[in-house]
Amino acid sequence: MAEPMNPLEELSLEQLRARTSMKWSAHPPDVLPLWVAEMDVRLAPPIVEALKDAIDAGDTGYPSHDTGMAYAEALSAFAVQRWGWGGLDVDRTAIVPDVMLGVVEALRLVTDPGDAVIVNPPVYAPFYAFITHDGRRVREAPLGTDGRLDLDTLQAAFSRARAEGGRPAYLLSNPHNPTGTVHTADELQAVAALAERYGVRVIADEVHAPLVLPGARFTPYLSVPGAEGAFALMSASKGWNLAGLKAALLIAGTRAEADLRRLPEEVSHGPSHLGILAHTVAFDQGGGWLDALLAGLDANRRLLRDLLTEHLPTVGYLPPEGTYLAWLDCRALGIEEAETDAGSGRDELPVVSELSGTALMFLNRAKVALSSGHVFGTGGGGHVRLNFATSPAVLTEAVERMGRAMHARARQV
Repeated sequence: MAEPMNPLEELSLEQLRARTSMKWSAHPPDVLPLWVAEMDVRLAPPIVEALKDAIDAGDTGYPSHDTGMAYAEALSAFAVQRWGWGGLDVDRTAIVPDVMLGVVEALRLVTDPGDAVIVNPPVYAPFYAFITHDGRRVREAPLGTDGRLDLDTLQAAFSRARAEGGRPAYLLSNPHNPTGTVHTADELQAVAALAERYGVRVIADEVHAPLVLPGARFTPYLSVPGAEGAFALMSASKGWNLAGLKAALLIAGTRAEADLRRLPEEVSHGPSHLGILAHTVAFDQGGGWLDALLAGLDANRRLLRDLLTEHLPTVGYLPPEGTYLAWLDCRALGIEEAETDAGSGRDELPVVSELSGTALMFLNRAKVALSSGHVFGTGGGGHVRLNFATSPAVLTEAVERMGRAMHARARQV
């Protein structure tokens, strides 16, 4: 039997530049975009077939209870097969528009305006905006220097949040964006014990769960002892590139079911019917395509290591255990202060699309778009996030451009 084609090699650069979604439309055509979390892939064939069938039949109305239950059942079966987790009870799930709106709704269930929400920077930048825009206060517990959870720092943050009063919560990124860290079962069990001790409610963003690469194993937070009072958010949006087809699942632990029942009924009106169909098929029939993708991503993370060694040897790179995101330490390049955007010196966290320092330099000089590290919170300065879910050819050209830009800059200095 022939090896399945690498989904990352199916589309040409010309085809990608014809796209109208954010990744390929935000910059001029001479820029190689390796920033926002979209993949350069076609849809998995089972998803394409399901969407075509629905459109041909005019099945484009409102989502139903039955389709929502089918989505939850497909994810539950996927969790058993991929993670050995049989604890995803479909009766403790709710359809929400997407993962981040589900996070907001979960926070509304377990916190009040003004309460503290702990995060682990550098972390997914929209965490800050969604938390603060809903009237909660961000409290940081930075990752350790090894890029993993620092349990002592987390305990101190939990203690401070409890002392401040109210109903504190902890927003966990699992696997972690932007570092690609996949938290171990032991780490998550320690988190659960701390959360129980300090009365902190945990909400786990597990949108990258299908994208755990060889050498690591994903542990659902709700599967660890002590996590029964927590919530988790999952969808197929990252694993199968379905961000434009809105639908996610909010999953309650056994002791959070009563909270889930207080979720406003109108929240379920937000997801797309076609989105629910696509996500269901992804979890139910998309395993073969996902395996081919994971093989391609594994090859790309190794290719990126080799390219950086050759063209940008002073850039720090710890290959991620999961996701398709690389967190690059560019502080040794010495350009963060020299090339900072004049608009980035304010106190509040910048918007996700704002560039400064290294990312701005690579955009201007190399025509490669990356995400600025400073938007990911404390510890992000001097770093960039690179999305390697693209073809080996595009990845190679991008890093070669970055290397040439640094060499040219060094000659000028």
